[in-house]
Amino acid sequence: MEKKARNTGFFGREEELAQLGDLWAKRGASLVTCRGRRRIGKSTLVEEFAIRSGARFIKLEGLRPKPGMTELDQLSFFASKLAAQTGCEKTTPADWYSAFLRLDREIGDKGRTVVLLDEISWMAQYSLTFPEVLKNAWDDHFKKHPRLVLVLCGSVSSWIRDSIVQNRAYVGRRSLDMVVGELPPAECLKFWGKRAARIDTREVVDVLSVTGGVPRYLEEIKPSLSAMENIKRLCFLPKSVLREDFDDMFNDVVTDQPRFSERVLRTFVDGAKTATEVAEELKITKGGDVSSAIENLVEAGFLAESGRINPETGGELRERRFRLRDNYARFYLKCIEPHKRIIDDGAFELASLEELEGYDAVMGLAFENMVVNNYRHLIRHLHLGGMIITSAGPYMRRAGRGIRGRKGCQIDLLIQTRRTICVVEVKRMREIEREIINEVDRKVCAIKRPQGVSVRTALVYDGNLAPIVRADGYFDAIVPFSALLGL
Repeated sequence: MEKKARNTGFFGREEELAQLGDLWAKRGASLVTCRGRRRIGKSTLVEEFAIRSGARFIKLEGLRPKPGMTELDQLSFFASKLAAQTGCEKTTPADWYSAFLRLDREIGDKGRTVVLLDEISWMAQYSLTFPEVLKNAWDDHFKKHPRLVLVLCGSVSSWIRDSIVQNRAYVGRRSLDMVVGELPPAECLKFWGKRAARIDTREVVDVLSVTGGVPRYLEEIKPSLSAMENIKRLCFLPKSVLREDFDDMFNDVVTDQPRFSERVLRTFVDGAKTATEVAEELKITKGGDVSSAIENLVEAGFLAESGRINPETGGELRERRFRLRDNYARFYLKCIEPHKRIIDDGAFELASLEELEGYDAVMGLAFENMVVNNYRHLIRHLHLGGMIITSAGPYMRRAGRGIRGRKGCQIDLLIQTRRTICVVEVKRMREIEREIINEVDRKVCAIKRPQGVSVRTALVYDGNLAPIVRADGYFDAIVPFSALLGL
């Protein structure tokens, strides 16, 4: 891809940019869907792609729905945005086909053009026929531009999934479906700039345990401040960014039964669960509502499925288990929300965050979650390169299930290939002593693996590792979190 002047503060996304760049090799126009949670940098990614490609960039976005708004408001805003960027007429189109026809006239064929229809579910909020009208506009006009990439983007991933990706009317029309995830730790570190080399790993871990790899949150970091000061400034001051963001983000991303979906989300704060366990906790009958809410939360980036394969049988687990993958959501629900009143009273301006009840436990869970979310970046450190990963995620087996007297087993991260089980212990402690070996060995012994399957052990840690742990030779791989940061 040609590289032009780029957006300052843009880091990573090289794989996504390469996928988009490959579209220019086609002889015709490309239709792309782009999904991901709010604040993840979808629009910025598309704009960066246009900049590096030397392409003309047209960005049109939907208005956030609110009471009293109509389709006419969305059409008027579309026309105003298009006019501001192209100089075309500003009159409100009669309908969406007319709006797309006006856009088509402004594209031209002399050079590359990237058109971004952003927050497309908002754009379509008041039109039941929007997906079909857009499809017709693509067939009749847009696809005839040989140097066009049209990107349909939005935070309501379930709408894009249902209305575009799984819509049979779009079969054979999409060139790429891109799901934008969090930045990996090594890219997150770049937000500390030149100070990154001077900052202790623990400080980076603490901040990422709150923000995850969400670029919009990382942009708010002040590298000159300590991790504790940054977290306090972002979360525990009146009107601070992360004090305010959860409700807006959740309501914008989960549009189908948001209140019920929020109740479902809260059940995952302390650990992974199946749909049956969620229904039991909510004291409701397991059914389509729970399953639908879970699927929408997965699509929105809040939840993720744990491993699918039973390590003891090699077959699929009887019931799917899900975990809360979004570190900010967990930190908000556990540490910010219960203290909203005293935050708004300014009580945290001089207080230490370590005085918060359960703060260390939340940070420990967040560290485990961060490692699990980034397991693909661990593979080369675990001597599993070249192997096909069949399952990866936390694993939990309840005591006595299936076999009387059998003990329970909980593994932070279980990575499985066809012939190997890798038991990964994730530990965030000031001092990590030899007891960690016995702790992991009990987990290994608790798993009755199938014949022909080997077990490997690994430790991913942040803290001071006692020399005996490495010298003992028990672990097949010992990976400090600094390795994932590229240090």
